[in-house]
Amino acid sequence: MRQRLSSEPDRYRGRRRVPTPPRSRYAAVVTTAFVGAGIVALGAGAMPDAKTVDPSAIADLDQASTQQDLAERAEDADRASRDGRSDTTQVASDDTWRLPLHGYEFTSAYGMRWGQLHAGVDLAAPEGTPYVAVHSGTVKMAGYYGGYGYAVIVDHGDGIETIYGHSSQVAVKTGQQVKAGDTLGYVGSTGHAYGNHLHLEVHVNGTPRDPVPYLRDHGADIKLEVEAISTDVAAS
Repeated sequence: MRQRLSSEPDRYRGRRRVPTPPRSRYAAVVTTAFVGAGIVALGAGAMPDAKTVDPSAIADLDQASTQQDLAERAEDADRASRDGRSDTTQVASDDTWRLPLHGYEFTSAYGMRWGQLHAGVDLAAPEGTPYVAVHSGTVKMAGYYGGYGYAVIVDHGDGIETIYGHSSQVAVKTGQQVKAGDTLGYVGSTGHAYGNHLHLEVHVNGTPRDPVPYLRDHGADIKLEVEAISTDVAAS
């Protein structure tokens, strides 16, 4: 018996034993492999095969994308209109000359009348007809103005002023900035007036000028009742 025990070590002498991995580490490796395979299988099952996609679904997606793109373009255009184009409109308005109103009857010209100068023109229209600024500027006066009745005076700069008389009421205030086409008031017969009409005067450096040729030179013809955008020119 002793002899057998003494010979047992000789069987393993000179050999190198390979260590066996711990049981817990081997189990973890196997478990991880199975879990990863399961996730891949689930992912593959969730992803549709391109050959099995319904063509109508693709068409619906394309249509929805197109509608969204159109909506975004419309929003961008609207924003451009509010933010960008408003400046362009303002610049054009600053250089524009307009008729004070439309649908009028030319009843009295500039010149001597009853022994005194009639310093403007009379344009008859129904009471309450709105009239507008013929050019951009600053409201110098808005209110009752002697024989003019309710009137508006607009200072256009460079010594040029326009007067709008006999209004039934005014729609602006002193100091207000206006541009061509902005409503200033409404036709009436206040002050020294016979019937409803707008009395329009143009003054250059304090001197009355005939509104007909003056506005015609700036692209607005009172006699023909036509107007066109025109750039401002220096007063002569």
